[in-house]
Amino acid sequence: MKAVIQAGGKGTRLLPYTSVLPKPLMPIGARPVLELLLRWLRRNNIEEVYITTGYLGHLIRSFCGDGQQWGLKITYSQEAEPLGTVGSLTLLREHLDSSFLMLNGDVLTDLNLPAFGLAHRKHGGPLTIATTVRSTRMDFGVIEDRDNRITSFTEKPTLSNSVSMGVYCMEPDVIKYIPAGIPFGLDDLALCLLEKDVPIHVFKHQGLWLDIGRVEDFHNAQDIKWEERAPSLLAVAS
Repeated sequence: MKAVIQAGGKGTRLLPYTSVLPKPLMPIGARPVLELLLRWLRRNNIEEVYITTGYLGHLIRSFCGDGQQWGLKITYSQEAEPLGTVGSLTLLREHLDSSFLMLNGDVLTDLNLPAFGLAHRKHGGPLTIATTVRSTRMDFGVIEDRDNRITSFTEKPTLSNSVSMGVYCMEPDVIKYIPAGIPFGLDDLALCLLEKDVPIHVFKHQGLWLDIGRVEDFHNAQDIKWEERAPSLLAVAS
């Protein structure tokens, strides 16, 4: 299976650090997050990788080269203007001829990719989104009311939601729903597919996931020995 790493964003959540380094090259311990991603892909038997670049893309090319040092073949695309999380796939249309993996360049996880790919092929749909559960502490008291009378009051509750991990399994046919030359996000694609009654499936991951574009996750990632992390077996396909 081929993999596409989205590495064209500006990483505004990690400013001012990303004013001199693209987010995928931010260090996690002694290695950039992008190198950890590439090593993780290779451990999961991925050999062919496409990296979409934009902001400071020349630094990413200079660091990764052709991927030979990791036993990978790396090909690059360059966005003249930002195309969003899936818009850049239109630049790779001729190369993506079978089921492929797409992931954000700021994700670190122990997701079991063979299990993920198997679940995707099993249901036969065009798009599978890896999801996990994240809890968010509200900064406000939450009020429910009926007829202008309060029925419940919860002070700063913690809410749990299923969220996208930024890791997707796709079929080439999904690219026909993506307009060329304009910004188009995964949310736009999902809404387009739902409007056309095209099924979208999820793969529920119960292991580790960090979005290093968030400052808190970036700091937490520094304490994890990623090279020793085995693939998680905690997942439920649906």
